[in-house]
Amino acid sequence: MIDKTEDPAADIAWMRRLAEEGAEAPMQGASILMSAGLIFGAASLFHWAQITGLAPSSGPIQGLGWLAATVLFLLVLAVLIARLKRAGGVRTARNRATDTVWSALGWGIFALFTAMMALGWRVGDEGIEVAFGLIPSVIMVFYGIGWAVSAAMYKSRPLWGLAVGSFAAAPLLAALTGSANQYLAYAAALFLLMALPGFLLMRGARG
Repeated sequence: MIDKTEDPAADIAWMRRLAEEGAEAPMQGASILMSAGLIFGAASLFHWAQITGLAPSSGPIQGLGWLAATVLFLLVLAVLIARLKRAGGVRTARNRATDTVWSALGWGIFALFTAMMALGWRVGDEGIEVAFGLIPSVIMVFYGIGWAVSAAMYKSRPLWGLAVGSFAAAPLLAALTGSANQYLAYAAALFLLMALPGFLLMRGARG
């Protein structure tokens, strides 16, 4: 006769604890958001410095900051993704959903820049100037969508606040089109709505 030692009540309690652990799992990828905010915020500051004459802006140097920022971010992204995979941990449905959304938004931003480059090649510098002026606003809309989905998945009011802030920043940045202050404001938006929240989420996850 087989001696059954399993305790159904203990099994149920264990599964409940596992479910609660998954429900409380922190948002993953915060280090990627922080890195994106810091790197592209710095690139925006450099572009502002170029426009205002505080940094060289002629010849091949024009636009170099954005190119360097993109290359640097891709390198950092590869390192962070590898580190996140090694870390493992609880991976819930909300983790997967937010990861997918932010990844899709990143590819969307890349497609946007590619489209702008194609437009510039087609119509020339004069026709693309206004279009490029809208890029910061469009990117903030993308970020607002990312924060809104994350807020819904994690039922977080602070994340909803970031979504609202990102959406509000879009028209404000558009109103500054043609002014050097647009890129100064864009840098502030990236630092406050991406880099700082990413850092705070990372610190909360470690705590």
